[in-house]
Amino acid sequence: MISKLASITEKLSPNRLKILTNTSWLLADRILRMGLSLVVGVWVARYLGPDQFGLYNYAFAFALIFNTVANLGLDGIVVRNLVRDPESKNELMGTTIGLKLLAQIAAIVLGIGSIIVLRPTDSVSHWLVGIIVVGMLFEGFYGIDFWFQAQTQSKYSTLAKTIAFVASSIVKVVFIQIQAPVTYFAATYLIETAVTAIGLLWFYQSQGHLIKSWKFCRKTAIALLIDSWTLILSSFVIMIYMRIDQVMLGQLVNDRAVGLYSAAVKISELWYFVPTALTSSVYPSIIRAKSESAEKYANQLQKVLDWLSAMGYAVAIVGTIFSTQIVVLLYGQEYAEAGTVLALHIWTGVFVASGILRSSWTTIEGYMSFALASTAMGAGINVVLNYTLIPKHGGIGAAIATLVAQALASYCATALFSHTRPFFWMQTKSLLLPGLILRLARTKTL
Repeated sequence: MISKLASITEKLSPNRLKILTNTSWLLADRILRMGLSLVVGVWVARYLGPDQFGLYNYAFAFALIFNTVANLGLDGIVVRNLVRDPESKNELMGTTIGLKLLAQIAAIVLGIGSIIVLRPTDSVSHWLVGIIVVGMLFEGFYGIDFWFQAQTQSKYSTLAKTIAFVASSIVKVVFIQIQAPVTYFAATYLIETAVTAIGLLWFYQSQGHLIKSWKFCRKTAIALLIDSWTLILSSFVIMIYMRIDQVMLGQLVNDRAVGLYSAAVKISELWYFVPTALTSSVYPSIIRAKSESAEKYANQLQKVLDWLSAMGYAVAIVGTIFSTQIVVLLYGQEYAEAGTVLALHIWTGVFVASGILRSSWTTIEGYMSFALASTAMGAGINVVLNYTLIPKHGGIGAAIATLVAQALASYCATALFSHTRPFFWMQTKSLLLPGLILRLARTKTL
């Protein structure tokens, strides 16, 4: 087996081998993070209990809203520019990291100020949000990762991030053993971002690049911000879409409700990497199919949609039947109420899976404005439904709001325009269970 793999890699061109190695590092990091975060995350949840775990998740959701804007949506733009013009590295790196640090400082001020206004008497939440947003300041140096991405050298940034993640996970376990208060667990995020930043700086310098050569260029900064403003808006809308339910639960009900809801959501979203990985894998073949014929393109899209829907249904059905047992097994009897939330929220995955492929399809077709508009619509609906349902139904109301908003944004919105309607009919076919089963029975591969 090993000799076969060796012979295959020998036949690969240096560029393809570099891409394969780069992808392997990223995949290994993802698998390690998933496994470790599940084990340690469950342990932390059991230790803190629903109330403290809820406050912890509320603070993170609250802080991440500000952090998303502070990231400035520069990732793809800077990587693209570095690939096109590596000679401008020092100017691009200096300007990018300078912009990110300035934005993170603004996020710290806004984040701390906002939590004090919303929860004036809750000093613990002030400390939690304060520690988390200060930790985000170090993310300004994550801009170094853009250079490694542009050079297809993700192993360096992956190593820095993995070392930091493992270190913060070990510290969390230590804090559990010494029975530390909840604020200590927020500090592990600060530790993780600081160690990552130090690691990135070290690897960058060790490759012969000099930080002192960086320079900030006002003209380049303006050009980057002009390029990225739609991505900033899009990232903000997506973060509102994904995290506003936890913030609103904390404001409209209590921290315990956030804890129970967060426990259910972490289980519900655990498998989302699968449709993402599948879609990424078949993306090149979909592009090739489009260039060959409209029929082959449509058939390939339908085939992938069918598999994604089948996975979504399988996870949702099993998750609904065994929801309480799964929650109790992982989190303990104290979280048993989260079973009902999981039974509802897990159906969101059916539409999430379909929406992931739709996102790739809109990119291929160039319908980026539609993608942003539908996501913004989903975020707006989610906020309105949360505000309506949470006061009366708590976490169950938040789960219903998320499910309805996801269905409307990822599925129903596709029917609104003539140019997106063909994909809507494909989605509809994949969601009709009898036809889906018959087509999958005839289809053996993607």
